[in-house]
Amino acid sequence: MTSLSELSCLCNSQKSYAQCCEKLHLGNAHAKTPEQLMRSRYVAYAMKKADYIYQTYAHDKQIENPLNEIAEFAESCRFINLKIILSDHDENTGIVEFCVSYIFQNLLCQLHEKSRFIKEGNNWKYLDGEIFPTDEVHIGRNDTCPCGSGKKYKKCHINV
Repeated sequence: MTSLSELSCLCNSQKSYAQCCEKLHLGNAHAKTPEQLMRSRYVAYAMKKADYIYQTYAHDKQIENPLNEIAEFAESCRFINLKIILSDHDENTGIVEFCVSYIFQNLLCQLHEKSRFIKEGNNWKYLDGEIFPTDEVHIGRNDTCPCGSGKKYKKCHINV
């Protein structure tokens, strides 16, 4: 049986979870770039690791993003894809523009955001972002699941 650590990382890095985001989630390493932090935050949402998401907010933004609200959002969605559009950083600040696809209550949703990151101490932290408007698409029970499994939605993610 394949362990979670051996599976491909959900951030689409083409590495195993163990070689990619797991070491960040476990606290054995810190993100070296804003993009790496963004990818690890996406995987944390997909894996319902609210503590990690909370800890990677900039200190001044943590109060605006309580742990229980992070957990509720992560639990309510099925994250299915991450696409990095743009990534750039200097020594202390960075931006990552990305698009995340997720399923929420039979809707295919997208979060298209241009995020800002800062360094606190030696660690990259998520500061805030500009969210771009996107459309939600209703998913019918007999539609092909948008996760790419090839199955009908009712046989794949309808209970999420």
